[in-house]
Amino acid sequence: MRHVTNKLAALAVTSLMASVALADGSGSIADTRTIGYVTTDLHWAFHQTQDVDKDCPEGLAGYGPRETFKELYPNGGPVEKTQLARESLKFFPTDKPMQFPYIFSKETIGVGVNLDGKVGPNDFVSATGEQGIDNALQKVLACNAQFRRPEGQLQLFGNKFVRTSTWNRTLIEITNVDSLTRSDNVAVTIYRGRDPVLLDATGEGVAPGGTQRVDMRWGKPIIQHLKGKIVDGVLTTEPIKAGIYPWAIYNDVPTLLNWRDMRLKLTLTPERANGLIAGYMDVESYYTWLIAWSTHHLSYGRLDPAEFYWALRKMADAYPNEKGEMTAISSALTLDMVQAFITHPDADEQKLSDAKH
Repeated sequence: MRHVTNKLAALAVTSLMASVALADGSGSIADTRTIGYVTTDLHWAFHQTQDVDKDCPEGLAGYGPRETFKELYPNGGPVEKTQLARESLKFFPTDKPMQFPYIFSKETIGVGVNLDGKVGPNDFVSATGEQGIDNALQKVLACNAQFRRPEGQLQLFGNKFVRTSTWNRTLIEITNVDSLTRSDNVAVTIYRGRDPVLLDATGEGVAPGGTQRVDMRWGKPIIQHLKGKIVDGVLTTEPIKAGIYPWAIYNDVPTLLNWRDMRLKLTLTPERANGLIAGYMDVESYYTWLIAWSTHHLSYGRLDPAEFYWALRKMADAYPNEKGEMTAISSALTLDMVQAFITHPDADEQKLSDAKH
């Protein structure tokens, strides 16, 4: 018990000293050439204004589980041939083709990055005028009430789990940092943290300066290494062929998002990192993430899972399979992080963790 108490006290002192060193935004980095951040917010990235009629002139997606059920079974019927049949389709959506119209966004302004280095007819233009933005997922999400802010239930509660679920305690550690303004060659490592986030005085926001212990037991599978550079305060990383990012959106169901060509684009300050995770999202991975939510919850935003699956497949634009069917969809997540002091296990702790694992 005394050992544990001393360990916690040492962590507290380390965090306090590091906080003082970082107060001017340079001390800690100058000494260690390292800075860490912890994830606080995740939202699927797409262009949205407060005028839903302008964004979606055809309206929002109108066929959720209740609406499709009513149209398919106006007179009801045996449970196994109605309710259970439709519910099973949630888990095996390829058993039937798309049956109802889906409203895709026709917006030309998009959020994301140019993934393929090209400017094509289906690409978006960013709000700042950048051409060639690849984000086909925007077409699927932008006119679906589940994902629109601030009322969308999936985006609202999914984001809450980023802070409350320890499964979602995703960290990035940037090393070989010359400065947060410019560093020509940095290494970025993604870890899973073990500790709660440090809340601010309101109890709602997350404050910078907390401490996160790296999970080297259950978090080993998500450790990933990326190469990058910082130019004018913006970190950009080279894509990695197969990337993962944890995001449980319901009661710690341990969901992983699987990306192709995943990369980060983050504006860095001593206290925060804000920007995008971008790449080609594996369609099956995305759908598995989505159906962690019950049909009941998906009904709030009129999102029928089986119909949504086919909408994803229709807009998928990368990595064709042997049949020529696209298996991934260009996409982006807005990522908000706060600075955290990342501590690594010592040799004895690592041996114990390896033995348990």
